Amino acid sequence: MRFVARQPILTADEKVFGYELLFRDGVENCFRSSDAEGASRNTLDTSLLMGIDTLCDGRRAFLNCTREVLLKDYITLLPSEKAVVEILESVPPDDLVMSACQRLKEAGYMIALDDFAMNDPRVPLTDLADIIKVDVRVTKWEDCAALVKRHGPWRSRMLAEKVETQEEFHAAKKAGFVYFQGYFFRKPEMLKAREIPANQVNYLRMLQAISQPELDHRLIENLVKSEASLCYRLLRYLNSAAFGFSSEITSVRHALAVLGEREVRRWVRLVVTLSAGQNKPSDLVLTALVRARFCELMAPKLPHGDSDLFLMGLLSMMDAIMETTMQQVLEHIPIDQESKAVLLGGASRLRPLYQLMLAHESGEWTKAAELARQISLPAEESGKAYWQAMQWAKEVSSGG
Repeated sequence: MRFVARQPILTADEKVFGYELLFRDGVENCFRSSDAEGASRNTLDTSLLMGIDTLCDGRRAFLNCTREVLLKDYITLLPSEKAVVEILESVPPDDLVMSACQRLKEAGYMIALDDFAMNDPRVPLTDLADIIKVDVRVTKWEDCAALVKRHGPWRSRMLAEKVETQEEFHAAKKAGFVYFQGYFFRKPEMLKAREIPANQVNYLRMLQAISQPELDHRLIENLVKSEASLCYRLLRYLNSAAFGFSSEITSVRHALAVLGEREVRRWVRLVVTLSAGQNKPSDLVLTALVRARFCELMAPKLPHGDSDLFLMGLLSMMDAIMETTMQQVLEHIPIDQESKAVLLGGASRLRPLYQLMLAHESGEWTKAAELARQISLPAEESGKAYWQAMQWAKEVSSGG
């Protein structure tokens, strides 16, 4: 059983450039510094097994490389246009390493230096580096600016990692970084979060309409028709290979007639999420879909009463997608109390599942194993479900 997590790397305008990939053989086999070699080889092996395109949504994959992995050219098993060779801070810049990096550069691979610091012994490698990563949590801002001035922007592109807040993002941009790694973009700035943008209100109305105990098909039809792009997306997705209907669906009314009530709720939610996140970093929408599908796959395995776990997972990213607060999102959507409590950070019997979802997302395997035990679930099952959720999200977000 393989486990996978990824962390997005964004440009200054918050577009996803790539992902750093984190793999483990199992939940219990969490990374330890003494096993960097095994973790590095396992990353490559799993990338081949699972497919970089699925894992990274067509973006670049940053893969940690030890000295041995570099010298044995393991990375060349992956396509040069997709893989970024991320050289760990433990790799000495000796002649063999320099030669290996030169070979990779000539073969078209990008080279990144991980955790670069002041007085870093890997300075000789900076002439070959396309990207230099600096941990802003352990590096003073004046040192960050000095590193940018010394090694970028015309020599290497500078990447700020561990950027967790909007304030840190703005500070890193001011310091001259061009790439940013961390989850700073997943929480809206409070200045933006005062009210829901006007063009997003319809999406919340649709989520509200399909969250009612009794569906009003005419209301849903009219709401979908009121958004031309949403109408197009709905028909496009329902006619894609992902759904496999035998006859073409030609109208919203036809779509509502062909789908059962459960599927109407599910796919309208899906398309609303895709439409609402149209101008946001693609990772936000993908994460919302992965979370929704993961929670849905967990539903038969644990007691959850009348909670709609797919909706809970989907809504968990809606504050970031709609640039508002979770409180405002939930004011517009009728949702069960257990889901509402967990989304607002309160006590809920769904909290272990919610935390399990987050642990898989961030690659905290030991925590994931502990949470799986809390809900009497084999860790392998939750890992398998998370991978299936990633595959599903990639499929539906690409339109089939």
